[in-house]
Amino acid sequence: MTGLTRRRFLIGSTLGVSALALSGCDRLEQNPEVGGVIRSAEKLTMRAQRLLLGRDALAREFAETDISPAFRVNGTSAPDSEAYAQLAEGNFAHWRLKIDGLVDRPLELSLADLKKLPARTQITRHDCVEGWSAIAKWTGVPLGSLLAASGLKPTARFAVFHCADELEKTLDGSGQYYESIDLIDAFHPQTILAYRMNDQDLSVGHGAPLRLRVERQLGYKQAKYIMRIAIVDSFAALWGGNGGFWEDRGYEWYAGI
Repeated sequence: MTGLTRRRFLIGSTLGVSALALSGCDRLEQNPEVGGVIRSAEKLTMRAQRLLLGRDALAREFAETDISPAFRVNGTSAPDSEAYAQLAEGNFAHWRLKIDGLVDRPLELSLADLKKLPARTQITRHDCVEGWSAIAKWTGVPLGSLLAASGLKPTARFAVFHCADELEKTLDGSGQYYESIDLIDAFHPQTILAYRMNDQDLSVGHGAPLRLRVERQLGYKQAKYIMRIAIVDSFAALWGGNGGFWEDRGYEWYAGI
């Protein structure tokens, strides 16, 4: 692959899958045989990345001088929700993050509570499935520390992020944005719940008051406007059952780069 890095190759491959979904060809994924091939390839990608790089291998971190002059607002620019609008108007003073599900000690934390906890700051590159990238500085609470404090039950497997935005208004609620990662990525040292970007509180466009940063995966995994984290053992009870809003529409669940 002369002149083609592994990162760019994987982004290009994911773009191909996305283009199929957006053009209506995601019906192929609904075919049991084709869907099985796609899911097998996804598992192979995840296993290969973790085998070659290791579970705790870090994504590249950059210097302050590398920070991009602009970072595109992508996806939802502001949730279409009166409840969210009221929270934003009050500078999120009444917002609470809930952590529940398969935990011994459910948590409910304000933004002020989160800012009092030990934080991590990292300068990393965000790679979007649409083909653009940008470097930014993120500060937030390591997700693993919150999950450890909540006391995970033995059957816990995934962290599911329920968000304030709705990309589609549907009767069955499938337009509610959500995303998920497994506990290996949840406890990765660079996986944080970020409340600051480039030394400023998150803007609404960039996911205020809290967004996920899981730095070894593509941008659509970086959930914005987080309201609740549910710890589960499977995706069976979640809308399309594939672990995320875009995954229910044909995207890969594991978007490693």
